[in-house]
Amino acid sequence: MGMYKTYCFLILNLLSSLCLFSQESDLIIPKMMDQGAAAGLRVKVTAPEYRGTQVHHSLYLPGDWKPGEKYPVMVEYTGNYYPESGSTGLVEDANLGYGLTGKNGFIWIVMPYLAEDLSRNEITWWGNIEATINYCKVNLPRICQRYGGDTNNIFICGFSRGAIAVNYLGLADDEIARFWKGFIAHEHYDGVRTWGYEDDDSVSALSRLKRLNGRPQLICEASTFNLSGKAREYLESHSDQGNFTFLTVPVDSLFNIPREIPMSHTDLWPIKNSPARRLAREWLWDKIDMTKL
Repeated sequence: MGMYKTYCFLILNLLSSLCLFSQESDLIIPKMMDQGAAAGLRVKVTAPEYRGTQVHHSLYLPGDWKPGEKYPVMVEYTGNYYPESGSTGLVEDANLGYGLTGKNGFIWIVMPYLAEDLSRNEITWWGNIEATINYCKVNLPRICQRYGGDTNNIFICGFSRGAIAVNYLGLADDEIARFWKGFIAHEHYDGVRTWGYEDDDSVSALSRLKRLNGRPQLICEASTFNLSGKAREYLESHSDQGNFTFLTVPVDSLFNIPREIPMSHTDLWPIKNSPARRLAREWLWDKIDMTKL
């Protein structure tokens, strides 16, 4: 009977979270602040190894955060610096992860790409790839231990460059690949096309994809693009590697373009209360193992 009550409680919590998510209004992304972490704040964090440099990540503790409790975690990688779309490539300007998770219930981390000289964050492509991957390997467990991140429920997401990073960085080796419960890529996908950087070919991408080991991925695109369509075609012959879901987002109907945003290639779409956001959040919460929280 005790186990049954616990199970029912977890299910009710999940349904309650989904109900709150479906009713939540449009979001305002919190500004990154240079102060100590606290519930409901998005703060700038410099890791001990990078004191004296401009390298940093951002950390958001949910509004309902309490010490000693466990929370699922969303790790985000930003897009490239691309003024045409309004993307700055900066950690502090990331939007996707917060839009997908909302104000409560999730710890949200935006990880940096480290420049070649390790003095700052890189805003275009990968910088020092090894250092970028190692930064996540060191800091993600550190954050989880300190703030109650549930290591059984860590997700990775990204927009544009960050969408490629979901696999390119997130599945780069066995150690980092073990972190993730699920993956969300919005517009672009590792291996679909070449870009001119190391190991961007489909053969190398497939070797990374094999580390997915059947875990779920949500692959999104704006309705004016055919990026997930290309990803779908690419993944058709590799469907055994993962559990793939595709979502088309009607960005043009969510924003006045170009008055509100420059173009539909954007990570801002989940700030809008829309059926697409609800579907993405339902996908996300369906993947969380509530028994681990």
